[in-house]
Amino acid sequence: MSDNSTQTSSSSTQTSSVPSVGQNTDAQANAAQVKDIKRPQTVEIENTFYGDFKMTQERPNVNDRRVINGEEGDVVQLSPIKHQFAWDAYKAGNANHWLPEEISMQKDIELWKSDELSDNERRAIEMTMGFFTTADSIVANNLVLAIYKHITSPECRMYLLRQSFEEAVHTHSYQYIVESIGLDESKIFNMYREIDSIYNKDMFAVSLTEGILDSAFTTKSDEAAQMFLENLIIFYVVMEGIFFYSSFVMMLSFQRQNKMVGTAEQFQYIMRDESMHMNFGIDMINTVIDENPQLWTPEFQEKVYKMVRNGVELEVTYGNDVIPYGILGLSPESIREYVQHIADRRLERIRLKPIYGSENPFPWMSEAIDLGKEKNFFERRVTEYQVGGTLEW
Repeated sequence: MSDNSTQTSSSSTQTSSVPSVGQNTDAQANAAQVKDIKRPQTVEIENTFYGDFKMTQERPNVNDRRVINGEEGDVVQLSPIKHQFAWDAYKAGNANHWLPEEISMQKDIELWKSDELSDNERRAIEMTMGFFTTADSIVANNLVLAIYKHITSPECRMYLLRQSFEEAVHTHSYQYIVESIGLDESKIFNMYREIDSIYNKDMFAVSLTEGILDSAFTTKSDEAAQMFLENLIIFYVVMEGIFFYSSFVMMLSFQRQNKMVGTAEQFQYIMRDESMHMNFGIDMINTVIDENPQLWTPEFQEKVYKMVRNGVELEVTYGNDVIPYGILGLSPESIREYVQHIADRRLERIRLKPIYGSENPFPWMSEAIDLGKEKNFFERRVTEYQVGGTLEW
């Protein structure tokens, strides 16, 4: 009996500690205190990168969307989409994803170790790799460090992010080729410092980035906006639209002779990507001009003509350096004619008149680039590897 009485007494003591209805506990007291706390007012942040980042009930207006100097450059808020060309390019880029290791280099390794390649053919491969190993890095640096922060169109920013990734894939590809066939890495990766024709092309592009890299640079004035537009033209029209294409001709000529097929296949992917980059860039350039017509003065157009002429001469000099004696049906003269031909096509795309009138000595390149035809240019890899969508660009 005494044990049961003790348990009952203990139980009664514990039960009595439970608060009755309405009794104020510590939790209730804390809740009351929290309720009385005055909330701080919303803080509006003025930041040189994000702009006027603030709470607002005002929704984005599609008519305020601009490629540069727009009102909605703070975050990538896609809706409403105004620049459909950029969104379409982003989706096409995702559909065309690829990685270098998907391509076998075994035949290239065997050919490089054999005596079946001439010294001139080896020179062309090494110099092409020497140019591209730095060229895509320069383009990527310009995208990330100079262009992106001044673009206020969210959909354009989306594609710039995709393009930056693709430039990294291309750099990966060059490293994969160099390692696979056993090229002298220190020689290849330092060519831009040792060979004038490569150095001059790279410096021509880099020189137009310096002012934009200044932390104080903005596109608010017409003069500054023209400087930014000049950067877009030099990189998308001259660098990716002219400088890259004579090298594409050289590398794809090896494939036409069934040589260096793994290397050439990677350059097929790279050319497809770069063609999309160029098309996006030209669309962006034309849109900047449409949205800011005061920038497209006769004086500025003459400046563009001068840039293109200088770029053509630099590329012709490079072509003479890469294949001084001609290879695989190519010659310095045919490279000059081709570079002038594509320069005219690029000028027409940005609504300027052609200046050279040269014919295309490599009509097979037009067929390779034109994927609007019912032709499987990439023969198997590109079609099989696509993750979605079509190859139209």
